[in-house]
Amino acid sequence: MQFDRKKLSDNQLINLYKHILLPRLIEEKMLILLRQNKISKWFSGIGQEAISVGSTAALETDEYILPMHRNLGVFTTRNIPLNRLFSQFQGKMQGFTKGRDRSFHFGTNDYNIVGMISHLGPQLGVADGIALANKLVKDQKATLVFSGDGGSSEGDFHEALNVAAVWDLPVIFMIENNGYGLSTPSDEQFKFKNFVDKGPGYGMEAIKVDGNNILDVYHAVANAAEKMRKNPKPILIEAITFRMRGHEEASGTKYVPQELFDNWAKKDPVENYEKYLLNEKIISDSDIEAWKADIKKQINEGLKLANEDLYPEISTEQQLHDIYAKSKVEIIEASKNKTTKRYVDAISDGLKQSLEKYPELVVMGQDVADYGGVFKITEGFIDQFGKDRIRNTPLCESAIVGIGLGMSIKKQKSVIEMQFADFVTCGFNQIVNNLAKSHYRWGQNADVVVRMPTGAGVAAGPFHSQSNEAWFFHTPGLKIVFPSNPSEAKGLLNAAIADPNPVMFFEHKGLYRSLSEEVSDDYYITEIGKARVINEGTDITIITYGMAVHWAKEAMNDLGDISVELVDLRTLLPWDKETVKESVNKTGKVLICNEDCLTGSISGEIAAWISENCFEALDAPVMREGSLDTPVPFNADLEKNFLPKERIKEKLKKLAEY
Repeated sequence: MQFDRKKLSDNQLINLYKHILLPRLIEEKMLILLRQNKISKWFSGIGQEAISVGSTAALETDEYILPMHRNLGVFTTRNIPLNRLFSQFQGKMQGFTKGRDRSFHFGTNDYNIVGMISHLGPQLGVADGIALANKLVKDQKATLVFSGDGGSSEGDFHEALNVAAVWDLPVIFMIENNGYGLSTPSDEQFKFKNFVDKGPGYGMEAIKVDGNNILDVYHAVANAAEKMRKNPKPILIEAITFRMRGHEEASGTKYVPQELFDNWAKKDPVENYEKYLLNEKIISDSDIEAWKADIKKQINEGLKLANEDLYPEISTEQQLHDIYAKSKVEIIEASKNKTTKRYVDAISDGLKQSLEKYPELVVMGQDVADYGGVFKITEGFIDQFGKDRIRNTPLCESAIVGIGLGMSIKKQKSVIEMQFADFVTCGFNQIVNNLAKSHYRWGQNADVVVRMPTGAGVAAGPFHSQSNEAWFFHTPGLKIVFPSNPSEAKGLLNAAIADPNPVMFFEHKGLYRSLSEEVSDDYYITEIGKARVINEGTDITIITYGMAVHWAKEAMNDLGDISVELVDLRTLLPWDKETVKESVNKTGKVLICNEDCLTGSISGEIAAWISENCFEALDAPVMREGSLDTPVPFNADLEKNFLPKERIKEKLKKLAEY
């Protein structure tokens, strides 16, 4: 192996050696602890340390790195205290996730590291978001994100590289090509020979390096970072290496030919670099012995402190408390300075005023810039805010949601428009596994609003008409808002943007231009998490939200002298249990209705809660109504039959007669 020091001093070369030695010796200790059942799982990076250490050492300490399973050297080179790292591995309180996640599934803004989630690919989009935030504030910083060759098969890989290239984002995509995705060899993962072949297709520079040569890696990353600090553009670096142990220790290595191990053992990154330094007389055998002894002492001291650390107390209250970042949103009353606005105008007005209030806010989505969005919510916005803040995106929902999280890490806000709520499936993983879980896992809030034009009644068929709020209702860490009228649409959108947590904001397309009312012209905030009693009554409670509020109003008119209390939930997660309980205790009869298909809808959870917590107040079974359990049909008559509007009237009469 040939090493080229270029202009590195002896001290720099020695520091690199100490940095690459540390993760190797930690790994050897961890393998012992694994056999002793003192840690539960281990993903070994033995044989790949040069990539982690060389990359990290080449960057400035305040530049973000997004590592993967086998990048222990990133954490150690950033000088994370070993006791905290070992506590993390053992699921203890001083770990970065308080026992809530394992190994390297954590981030720490103190050390500018964002750890992985098990799905691998989403990290790449998050790196784009950090880079975009840096670019917007003209902070000349590089961001480096790791991917294995196996993880590159995921769609997130393509989306993130494509967006980075289109937007000229200063991201280094470090591909660790070790020849296997778990047990699947590269020739069963992709047909090209090297990842550098992909660079030109994306319109970015691509470099191949010997991933076992720490100096090659260091120089490649240092040069790439220096380039993009001056001229922001992404660069792909392919590091050729090999995994000397199993995907994780339990999986073994029987699927790998022995000759590969024999050949790659000769290219050991630690041993070869050590020989180079000895041959150049930069270090001596006695130096090596002394440094190894010192590192082993540090490891043992770190383990001792970690062993003294406590396992987290199981406090239900604390676990629930940490789901959301603390919200300090101040409620601002709507002024009496009002004009008539349609639902669509109120949404646009709120979004515009929030952009004025928060200069760090960016709106992203397909066709939202010059075109103004398919529903014209952002029409004319680029004239006031420019294309940096009103950003057209490629068709890549997953990457854009990941970018929103990355921007949150840099303390910026984002509103992401799904062109139709149906298309959110393409970004589902980022929402439910990254946005929703990040604060609970490592204290990082996701200051992201996902706008969701939703609902049927417009003859748009099964892929543009779904009510899919229940998909997210089951996911702790998200908030879900679904306003039924223009004034609350504006106030709740402002609240969602002000809130530091991820909010799924549903807007019924059928209400956009069919519903108007007097709406305050000034900025105001309506509280998230509070239902509204639209009509007070004593005989029956209707609990609903969105378009179904208007169906319920119509149904109430057919009941004659029966007094109906209408509760508009407005916020679906967290939903207002107090208001619901108070109403049920007053009336004793309940109908819960929604536009979503009945089976698995939010109404089922609310009905169960009422049955358990308000049983003694009930004078009739809790009744529900929703759409048919079919996809949304295209034909207008079929769609009318699908929707529950007429069935709500029938069910309400049945409940009144019970």
